[in-house]
Amino acid sequence: MPINPDDRISVSEALVRVLENVSVTPSEVIPTAQALGRVLAQDIISDINVSPFASSAMDGYAVLRSDLESASEDAPVELRVIAAEGAGGVYEGEVTSGCTVRIMTGAPVPPGADAVIKYEIVDVIEGDGGPGSLVAFKKPAKPNENVRGVGEEFKEGDVVLKKSTTVNPYAMGLIASAGYDHIEVYKQPVVGVFSIGSELVDAPQKPPFGKIRNCNTPCLAGLAQDAGARVVTYQTVPDDPQLITNTLNRALAECDMVITAGGASKGDYDYINSIITGMGTVFFSYMSLKPGKRQTFGIINGTPIFGLSGNPAAAAVGFELLIRPALRKMQGFANLTRTCVEATILHDVKKRESRAFYNRGLVNRNENNEWVACEYGTQSSALLGDLERCNCLIVLPEDCAGLKAGDKVSCMRIDIPEGAES
Repeated sequence: MPINPDDRISVSEALVRVLENVSVTPSEVIPTAQALGRVLAQDIISDINVSPFASSAMDGYAVLRSDLESASEDAPVELRVIAAEGAGGVYEGEVTSGCTVRIMTGAPVPPGADAVIKYEIVDVIEGDGGPGSLVAFKKPAKPNENVRGVGEEFKEGDVVLKKSTTVNPYAMGLIASAGYDHIEVYKQPVVGVFSIGSELVDAPQKPPFGKIRNCNTPCLAGLAQDAGARVVTYQTVPDDPQLITNTLNRALAECDMVITAGGASKGDYDYINSIITGMGTVFFSYMSLKPGKRQTFGIINGTPIFGLSGNPAAAAVGFELLIRPALRKMQGFANLTRTCVEATILHDVKKRESRAFYNRGLVNRNENNEWVACEYGTQSSALLGDLERCNCLIVLPEDCAGLKAGDKVSCMRIDIPEGAES
């Protein structure tokens, strides 16, 4: 059935249409040290065992366990120190019965030795504890005590990290251990952002009467960066179809996605929907959503474009619901949508429309460790302050007629990463 972009559709259907029409970006090779937060476009396969040799986990003495079988507080076993071995050094000899090697953390366990006793519990009888000294042990050694085995972390040929893994600081260390100083990751999409409206002026200009400062461009740029994208911002454009088209064409030539704010409704000076329709394909322009029912999504020459509401909170909610998941898909992330928790609402919530409401709110655990939620702020689509101070969007579905205190409600966490435990 052909899509009528003017039909009112649900938020879930809108997200389906968005995700069906965005693709994972090509890959690129970058230094491992710059890969934090990126998504692997390759498997990481180790070329060696890690550790490549049995090593000491402690500063101490490498011994034969058989020498210490009879060791006790009353009858210590004395051994002669025949060598000292630091990390990076290699003792070429062999530990034989009656002998021990002073060894540092990370040094290879010498042939013959099968345990390391930490130096704090070894008594020095003669000398300084180094080569030539006589040292005493007061208890037996456990099998492989304080010895890190060969391949304890992973072995040669193991897949250390799979393709599509998000690189965190610990993964960066594993990648280096596996032998990679450069890795293949999915590119960060370049997102172009500009606002539309003859009423807008940019900071730091003091707006004259009838004008307001443009807060949408920096807010949306920040949201896009937080979602992992690189951002290009463009000058604010007045309500002029030709000027809007000119800026849009420039952004389309330079970016992997374009986001506009303003001019998305049905007013006399709202042009973005008709411009996108004339240049490409529009997949929807009317959602069952509050705030922000009039938001447009389309494709122009393969590039996704979003025409968001000019109301700042509505634009930000639209970004959260549609654009953030799209950007995450483009970067290869496995988790695309925010974590939701079920909470008990602490007060009545009125709802007189059949649209889905995404109200700004706070959700926390009470003294019984149960999730509880309350609305925050005025719920005005024009105000960003509520979003800056809240931690969730309280979801009231289309068929919800309102809430009573004590009802259960779904809360979309906007303060924690996708896939994180709340």
